[in-house]
Order: sequence, then structure tokens, then C-alpha cells
Amino acid sequence: MTSTGAKGETSTTRPRRSRADKATAIVQAACEVFGRDGYSRASIDTIATEAGASTRTIYNHFPGGKEELFRSVMQWSSERVRDEQLAQLRRYLDPERPPHPDDLERDLLVLARAWVGLMTDFRDHFSLVRHIYAEAGHIPPEVLEAWQEAGPRAVGREVTAAMAALDNRGLIDVHGDPAQATVHFMALISTEITQRSYWGLSPLPQEEADRLTAAGVRAFLRAYGSAG
Repeated sequence: MTSTGAKGETSTTRPRRSRADKATAIVQAACEVFGRDGYSRASIDTIATEAGASTRTIYNHFPGGKEELFRSVMQWSSERVRDEQLAQLRRYLDPERPPHPDDLERDLLVLARAWVGLMTDFRDHFSLVRHIYAEAGHIPPEVLEAWQEAGPRAVGREVTAAMAALDNRGLIDVHGDPAQATVHFMALISTEITQRSYWGLSPLPQEEADRLTAAGVRAFLRAYGSAG
């Protein structure tokens, strides 16, 4: 950007970041640091270095310090992953457009593989989640609650609605408990992959991940497939 002074000379000025831009840069850097170092070991100094900001700037944006910043990071990161999960759910398992019975296994499998793939697409987020489970006793309860509500519970409610819709159309039998069917579906398609890959930190070979998701979907349908 150039400006002209009273005597006609020009000077170059650097565009200034808005307050929102600075806050976003801090949250993004903090996501990487928390995902790498965990909540307990991460420091405001390290986050400031990664964000290219001063510690004073961080406290100006997040007066509550590390706890407030971590809550903001989890909210931001969980919402991004949640939105992608819900987009894929509606793409592959839309309650308003239920699949033909012959296509249900295929659609569940495509959805499962897409969700498992998010561990690679959002590596920093799932590194954060890994640390949350490891350090739950050191993280303020209200932060854990905010994370659950922003991400896992919101997704769980949508999947439960989808399971109920499939049950209503006779495609599966949730035995009167679509929420429990949701828990089992999520566990069967991802738990072994999550544990063996350390939340995506060391991804499994694609062929092995595909085998495990397929086995999970088949196990789910054996338990919840419609007898009709």
C-alpha cells in the first residue's frame, strides 16, 4: 500500500492484521503446540513463538491464559472436524434419502472410511484429542465439557437421528435404542484403527485400515441388520 505525503513523496506501509486475524493466528499456532506437547507441557511462550506474537498479545486476546486459549482451540478445532463429519454423514447417509437395503452396507462403509480418513486430514486435532484422554485429570472440567458439546456430542446426536431414521424404514433394527447403536457403530469402525495408529500419528497402511473398517461395518450389520 502506498500513500502520498504533503510534499508528494510516497511511502510504503505494511497492511496491519485485524484483531480477529491475530486471534486466529494464535489459535492455529496453539492447536499445533497443544497437539504436539499436550496441555500440561505447552507454554504460552512456545505458543507465542509459533504464532509470531508476543506473550502480551496472547494475554490481550486470551486474558484467562492457557486455560482460556486451550478452550478456544478445542472449540475451533472441534467445530471444524464436526462440520466435516456432518457434511459426510449427510452425503453418504442422509436420513431424508435413505439408501436401498442392498446399498446400506456400501454407504456405511464409504462413510466409515471417510471418517477414519479425517485423522489424517485433521492431524493436529486428533493429536489434541489423544492428549485430552491422556491428561484428562489435568484439564479443567469445563474445558472437557465444552469440547464434548462442540464436537463429539453434536455429531453423536446427528448419527443417532440417522440411525433412528434407518430403523423407522426397516433397514436396521436398533432394538429401541438408536443412541446405543450409534456408540457401537462408532466404536466398531474406528476404535482399533485409532488405537493402533495412535490417533493418526502413525497411520496404518490403507489396505489394513480399509480391512478394519469393512470388518467393523459387517459386525455392526450383524448386530443391527434388519431381520426383514
